[in-house]
Amino acid sequence: MARNLQRLSNLVGTFGPGAMLDLPTRSVLVGGLERWDMRQGAFKPIEEPRLAKMIERMLKDAGRLDPGYSLSLRTPPLAEELYGREPSGVAVTIFPTWFVCAAEVAQDGGREIRRRRLVKWSELDPAGGRRRYALENGKKVDVTPIRFVAGCEKGHLQDIDWRWVVHGEAVCREPMWLVETGTSADPRDTQVVCDCDRSLSLEQAFQKGRLGRCHGERPWLGDRDPAGCGNLLRLLTRTATNTYFPQVATVISLPTAEDALSGLVQSHFSDLNAAQSPADIAQARRFNSALRASLEGYSDADVFARLQQLRTRRDQDASLPPKLAEFDVFGSGAATIGENRPGSLLYAETLMRGIWDRDDDPVLKPVHNLVVVHRLREVSCLYGFTRFEAAPTSADGEVEDVRLAVHGAPLSLGTDWLPAVEQFGEGLFIHFDEAEVAAWLAREPVGSRAAPLLAGFLLWQREHGSTLDDRGVAYTMLHGLSHAMMTEIALECGYPASALKERVYALWDPARLGSTGRFGILIYTATAGNQGTLGGLVETAKHFGRIIRSALRRLEVCSNDPICADHEPTSTADDRALHGAACHGCLLIAETSCEARNLFLDRSLLVETMATQQAAFFQT
Repeated sequence: MARNLQRLSNLVGTFGPGAMLDLPTRSVLVGGLERWDMRQGAFKPIEEPRLAKMIERMLKDAGRLDPGYSLSLRTPPLAEELYGREPSGVAVTIFPTWFVCAAEVAQDGGREIRRRRLVKWSELDPAGGRRRYALENGKKVDVTPIRFVAGCEKGHLQDIDWRWVVHGEAVCREPMWLVETGTSADPRDTQVVCDCDRSLSLEQAFQKGRLGRCHGERPWLGDRDPAGCGNLLRLLTRTATNTYFPQVATVISLPTAEDALSGLVQSHFSDLNAAQSPADIAQARRFNSALRASLEGYSDADVFARLQQLRTRRDQDASLPPKLAEFDVFGSGAATIGENRPGSLLYAETLMRGIWDRDDDPVLKPVHNLVVVHRLREVSCLYGFTRFEAAPTSADGEVEDVRLAVHGAPLSLGTDWLPAVEQFGEGLFIHFDEAEVAAWLAREPVGSRAAPLLAGFLLWQREHGSTLDDRGVAYTMLHGLSHAMMTEIALECGYPASALKERVYALWDPARLGSTGRFGILIYTATAGNQGTLGGLVETAKHFGRIIRSALRRLEVCSNDPICADHEPTSTADDRALHGAACHGCLLIAETSCEARNLFLDRSLLVETMATQQAAFFQT
């Protein structure tokens, strides 16, 4: 069978361990990290000690990482052309093991009925890669994986025992069929039928408790959860988006190297991290030719001393939440941030106000600084996943934004590494005046507008039983502006809108940050190559005033008004409790670009709409 290839970013996201993946003839479950072929040379270490230490501490506190382990980050197995050997791979498991045969179509009173024989993987013809099933008459027919599986909120996953679900404790070996009537996807139009005349509709399968209790199956790890489970199983459509929500921690690399030796030790940190003495450095050099060449001219004692310094700094940096550390660098006001050299992880400039606000535009009054980021590195690491409900992310009232989901599932049984990917790009950082934001938050109309947004969030939280945090009105305002700016910038910079990303900094924690907080937006693009550093995005800084005015003007009237402007978050008519005045006609963008899955948006906090006045942050 031909090899099935995935992008590295897919394996550190949509198709990580525990995710179901459709192949041409079957569906498979991506195996846990122990089943990834990570032989020497088949992967590239990702050096981001700040991120690694932060996740290491979190996993150890949760009991998911051995206290004696030191966590490292690695790319998934690389393709042959990237490292010159036979490609390594990621092991997968056939899942589900129930298949349906090609449809038999019949007519019943003008209504089309499609019957598909239900068979198991073990019953398929092994010749030709088990793609066919031999019927009783000897005819071989093609098969496809059944669309339905069962899971629970703890991330467990298992095949549905269709015979038990249809028959209960009664033993029956008659053929079973998936029967579909009509042309809609209504669950009432799909039934599992046995030749003994017993049947079950999908509508019944969706009923709570109908599929039985969870056994704690973790087929991507090849075991059962030692803690057990016992939750009621829920029906999952195999290709639905709620089957897998990856937990990915993303940071923007910050400048740390003070001199050439620090840079070299930083770039080989994972190779040197286990060293406990200068003698260990000598041993590492002896068996690693690349390390030996990089450190030529430096003594073992000097290298070990610099390694100790970087370890101390890593521990200090890891104690800061990622966004807080990033904001303090981008918002420092320094004329130059980082180094202007090809290997630099970060190079940015804080522009003088006269460059981007020549006419003293009142719309730009809340903007404190504009920073052009000529080069940045984004590192993303997968550390867990959930099913049914997405894992919580950052809250406006907290500065921490990397946490384990309460019912998140592990990626492995105990490896000391996690999959990560690095991408390079450019961006714009918009630093907002904290006093302006605080004054806006104190206005009575803003509090009046915040009340229904909070009520909608609380309603959504009760209905979904979720631990997702309320982001707060400051986050919602900045998030909406970020989306509007990305849409407008895409028309200027040459990058497609889906290539742009955001990081919203709405950090409000008086105990740690003081009474004013920190507020900003980073709009950037990043790719695996150098395409993300071509300069198109930073060039838009020259037209920043025009871009932000145009973005706000587009929000004043939405093509879906007055329905969009009048939307009430507490309305039960639709599932939009986390939206204010926001829809696909104004604020929603590609979900790959949004850090919050297109939630927590409201243009009424940015501009006056036909339904809400005086709560707008910008006075146009």
